[in-house]
Amino acid sequence: MAFTSTPSDFSPSSIKNLDPAKYTSLSDYISGVNKPDNRDALVKTYGNQGITGFLQMVGAVKASGTADEITYWEEARLHARQAYTLASAVTGAKSVTLTFGAGNAPVVRVNDVVLLNGDERGVVTAVNGTTSFTVANLADAAFTDGAGSDLAADSQSIAIVGNLYGQGTDQPSEYMESNVVKRTNPYMIVKEIFKVTGSQATNIGWINLGNGDYRWYVKGEQDTRQRFIDKREMMLLLGQKVGNTTNVAAATYGGGSEGYFAAVEDRGMVHSGLVNTVAELDIIVKEFDKQGAGAEYALYVNRSQDLALDDLVAQGLGTSGNFTTGVAAQFGAFNNSAETAVNLGFRSFSRGGYTFHKHDWKLLNDPTLLSGSDFVGVAIPMAMVADARTGDKAPALEINYKATNGYSREMEHWMTGSILGATNATEDSVQFNYRSEMNLVTRAANRHMLIKTA
Repeated sequence: MAFTSTPSDFSPSSIKNLDPAKYTSLSDYISGVNKPDNRDALVKTYGNQGITGFLQMVGAVKASGTADEITYWEEARLHARQAYTLASAVTGAKSVTLTFGAGNAPVVRVNDVVLLNGDERGVVTAVNGTTSFTVANLADAAFTDGAGSDLAADSQSIAIVGNLYGQGTDQPSEYMESNVVKRTNPYMIVKEIFKVTGSQATNIGWINLGNGDYRWYVKGEQDTRQRFIDKREMMLLLGQKVGNTTNVAAATYGGGSEGYFAAVEDRGMVHSGLVNTVAELDIIVKEFDKQGAGAEYALYVNRSQDLALDDLVAQGLGTSGNFTTGVAAQFGAFNNSAETAVNLGFRSFSRGGYTFHKHDWKLLNDPTLLSGSDFVGVAIPMAMVADARTGDKAPALEINYKATNGYSREMEHWMTGSILGATNATEDSVQFNYRSEMNLVTRAANRHMLIKTA
């Protein structure tokens, strides 16, 4: 059979009039169906970004609590100094009268021996209620006066070193009661959420999140959990009791809680600027002596302070010869094992009988968190402290969380919604909820040191 006609829509004139811009080649169709060469591993561009673990590394322990705040007790100084205030300088004399001044409780008694001006001994001859007391020089000379002396116009304090009584005299008529300091720290509540719809929960993405799981919402939930844990630890470090009750309502924000930095700023030692000379380190060592510090300290510092301490140790080894590193240092906090300290990332050196175990602090180097802040590092005693009320040994840092009868608010996690196993709501989604009620108790904060740039 022969064809008697050709299709009417096929002619040279039709081909000639085609618009090349609308023409699709076969290679274009093939390219559209090709599978991209996708590498499904998720690159950790900034490494492990979690910043938690500091409190556990320095020996902070966890304990449960059953009230809205923690009450703890600290011993006061065994020997009290007598504080006083002078509105104007006292001219040199063998006997001087010193004013207690506002807020300065009398602790001296008649017959007490006190030390003025570094080496001048006097005896208290009279105590005039809560107004003033009189001191007579034991030497046949006038007390030193003028700028810089204990008799200059200023707020001063003097040491009570003993007492003197004559033969046949009676016992003192007054005695000193032991003092104890009561401290409290409220709990704080930290919360977070993450939410995903049913449609998003069933979408498969390009990235393998582990074990062949390509659901991207899993990544979002994991990151939310890590952010929550990080922020919870940062609140234990940076938390502060609310003083501005006018603008920060307790019903909305709670009363706040004293974090580690606030405790050390209030009751501990604060060093301004980098510790970068042997002389500065020696000042710190002498201050540790005054505070009855333990023999070992953990130094958690940012990179600038870390490098400055490396240079300081090198300087000390090269000049004074009084620095020791390695096996000469004490490693009691690491079961007397220098190798354990090294494995945990610590580098150790000793000065003036103290061993410093240095470790970089990731939180202070993170540019999205505390890098660029005034906080440079901390020096934490690696020893237990004694409870003033019971005598029991306790850790310097204690993390407390609310809990009772099997219910714990340390790390609460629950889901609300109608997907992924949740059946307590009708909305086509699920919300991941996180909540924690915790605080941090810093015992003997006077032994801790905070390093700040200002």
